[in-house]
Amino acid sequence: MIDARGLKCPLPVLKLEKKLDGLAKGSALTVLATDPMAAIDIPLYCRQRGHGCEANTQGDVLRFEIVAG
Repeated sequence: MIDARGLKCPLPVLKLEKKLDGLAKGSALTVLATDPMAAIDIPLYCRQRGHGCEANTQGDVLRFEIVAG
């Protein structure tokens, strides 16, 4: 899990990119973020690189469930 709460973009995406580099295809990863831009940036990053991404909101926290592609 990546806890990017309190970090401003692009830091959540950079942390995600670094973590995904070491994961095998099909591995799951959760990212928590509070920056509203992450709701755009993380799904876009995943689409562009072939990773699965489902997002939901829990209060003011964005939660992304990502599957490495």
